[in-house]
Amino acid sequence: MRAEERQVLAQEVERWRLTSYDDLRAQWQDAPGAYEATGPGGRTHQVEVEACWDDPSRPGDLRVVVAVGSGFSPPTASFIVAADGSFVGE
Repeated sequence: MRAEERQVLAQEVERWRLTSYDDLRAQWQDAPGAYEATGPGGRTHQVEVEACWDDPSRPGDLRVVVAVGSGFSPPTASFIVAADGSFVGE
C-alpha cells in the first residue's frame, strides 16, 4: 500500500504544480484541507494539502505541502512557488 500512496502523492503533487500561484493561495493558504483520490489499484486515499509562506517574515514565495494516507507518518512532498509562477530552488 505504501507504494500506491507514493504514486498518488506524485500524481497529486503534479496536479497542484500545474495550478496557478493565485489559485493555490486562494484555495489552500490559511485553509488546509483534505479530499480523497483514487490510486491506480482502485483504492481511495486521503490527500491533505496546505500552503503557507515559505518565509513568514517575507511573504511572497508559497510553500505547498501534500500528504497522502493516514497514520502517524504519511508520505509527504512539497514545492515552493514564487508569485511569478516559477518554482524556487529547482
